[in-house]
Amino acid sequence: MQSESQIPIAAAQKRRFAVNLAVFYSAFFAVLGTHMPFFPVWLKAIGVDAAWIGLINALPAIARFTTLPQVTAFAEKRHAIRAGIMVSVLATAIGFSAVGLLQQQPPLALFLVYALTCMIWTPTMPLTDAYALRGVARYGLDYGPLRLWGSAAFAAGSLACGYLVDVIAPRDLIWVIVAWAVVAVLASLLLQPLDDLGRRTPERHAGKALLRDAGFWAVIASAALIQSSHIAFYTFSAINWQLHGISGLTIAALWTLGVMAEIVVFALSPRFSLHPSTLMAIGGSSAVLRWIVTASEPPLALLAIAQLGHGFSFGMTILGTMNLLVQRVPSHQIARGQGYYAACTGLLGAATSIASGAIYARIGDGVYYVMAAMAAAGAILIWSARHRLTAQPQSEASGG
Repeated sequence: MQSESQIPIAAAQKRRFAVNLAVFYSAFFAVLGTHMPFFPVWLKAIGVDAAWIGLINALPAIARFTTLPQVTAFAEKRHAIRAGIMVSVLATAIGFSAVGLLQQQPPLALFLVYALTCMIWTPTMPLTDAYALRGVARYGLDYGPLRLWGSAAFAAGSLACGYLVDVIAPRDLIWVIVAWAVVAVLASLLLQPLDDLGRRTPERHAGKALLRDAGFWAVIASAALIQSSHIAFYTFSAINWQLHGISGLTIAALWTLGVMAEIVVFALSPRFSLHPSTLMAIGGSSAVLRWIVTASEPPLALLAIAQLGHGFSFGMTILGTMNLLVQRVPSHQIARGQGYYAACTGLLGAATSIASGAIYARIGDGVYYVMAAMAAAGAILIWSARHRLTAQPQSEASGG
C-alpha cells in the first residue's frame, strides 16, 4: 500500500491545510489559555470553596477516561474526525454559556452542568491532534511547528485575561471563555476534509491490537504521570500567587513565560535528533526540578525561571509522546490511540485533581512535592522502556 506521505500533494493544498489548522489551534487554545488559569479564579470569585474547586476541576479529566474514548472511537469508525471537532466546539460554546448563567446557583448545580460541558468539550483536543497527525503523515509536515500556534494563542489568551482580571469583575471572566469558544466554532469551519486511506483497512479488532502493545502502554502511562504532575499547578497556581500578593497581570505574565518557552521548543523540534523516549525522559526530569523549586515559595525572579521550565516539562513531553504515537499507531487508528492516551491521562488527572485539592487545603505549596514524585515516576518508566520503544511493530500497511 502506498504510504500517505508518498501521495503527490499540491503545495497550495499543503499550505492551506497548515494555515487552517494553525488558525483552529490558535482559536481553541485561546479558550484553554483563559480557562485553565482563570476558571478556578472565577469559581473562587462566585464563592466556591477549595474542596469544591478541586472536584469541579477534576471533571475534564474524568470525562477523558469515561466518555472521551467512546467519542473518539465513534468518530474514527464513522470517518468523521473533522465533523466531530466541529460539533464538539459548538457544544462547548453552548455549555460554557450555560455554566455562566448558573453562577448564582449552589456548587452542585455548577458541578452537574460543567460535567455535561466537559463530556462534549474534552474530545476536541484528541480529535484535533488525530486530525493534525493524519495531516502530518499525509503532507509530510512536522507536528511541532503546527502546534506552536496553539501555544502562542494560549499565551495571548492568558495574558489578555490576566489584564482583564484587574479591570473587570472576576465574576465576568466566564464570558471571556465563552467569547473565545465562539471564535473556535468559526475557526472549525476552515478545517478541510482529509482523504481517509484507512477506509480501505479492516476495522475489526483495531483497538485490541493497541491494547496488547506493551510499548504503547509505556508511552501513555509515562505521559499521564508527567502531564498529571502539572495538575496542582494548573488548578491552584493563580489562586496561590494571588494570596502572595501577585497581580493578575503578573500571574498571566508568568504563565506566558512558560508558554513562550514551550513555543521555542516546538519551533526547534524539527532539529531534534534525540529519540522521542529520551525527549519524554527529559520532560519528566525537568518537571521534577520545576516543582521542587515552585514548592519552596521562591522570589519572583526565580519563579519566572522555573516557569521557563515549562518548555521542557510540558513541551518535550508532548513532542516525545506524539512522535511515539505516530511511530506505533497506524494512521487509520490514530484517533483511537489518542482516545486511549487521553483516557489514561484523564484517569490519573482526575485522581490527582481531587487529591491536590485536599492536599493544598492542608499543606499549601507542599502539594508540589507530590507532583515532583509523580513526574519522577513517569521519567523512570519511559527511560526503562526506551529499548522496547526502538521497535516499531505496526505500520500503515499492517492495519495494526
